[in-house]
Amino acid sequence: MFLKLDLSIDGGMGGVDTIRELLEIDPRVNGIVSTGYSNDPVVTNFKAYGFRGALTKPYSMGELKEKLHEIISEE
Repeated sequence: MFLKLDLSIDGGMGGVDTIRELLEIDPRVNGIVSTGYSNDPVVTNFKAYGFRGALTKPYSMGELKEKLHEIISEE
């Protein structure tokens, strides 16, 4: 399973809390954090937060494809 999670959601649960809960349910979850804030510590140190990758907005479908391929290749 792959998920692309926004770091912050107005009025909702953000990516850090979501990935934490999902990994408790299934440690095989592959999460990619997405945000417009490239200097956020979650983006620069995404693995420490449980994510397998990070994308800074805006990004293209090609960049998303490359990130997914990168993660699949690591498995």
